[in-house]
Amino acid sequence: MKKIYHLSNCGTCQRIIKELGLGDDFTFQNIKEQNISGEELDAIKDKVGSYEALFSRRAMKYRAMGLHEKQLNEDDYRKLMLEEYTFLKRPFILIDEDVFIGNTKKTVAAAKAKLESIA
Repeated sequence: MKKIYHLSNCGTCQRIIKELGLGDDFTFQNIKEQNISGEELDAIKDKVGSYEALFSRRAMKYRAMGLHEKQLNEDDYRKLMLEEYTFLKRPFILIDEDVFIGNTKKTVAAAKAKLESIA
């Protein structure tokens, strides 16, 4: 399976898609139009180990909702991400059994290396 969860209007997501050369063999899911489902989120969490690893503290609503002052647990992270797409760290890239979360250079390089290894 090759899939990317992204925002179509996010410049960083678009840069990564272009840099990785993602094409027709990928499924693109714009999380603003179709948020990730509970089942999808649970499956990715099982691969990465925690919901917290998938959660973005950079979301504007994180501070606006006062979440930075609260002690959040795994159930809180899951609930917030399912209610509001902006709490998802972006992008999520699934390549076969591997999951790449976020937009750091290291993450993008690892995804690129994976794609090259299966090409």
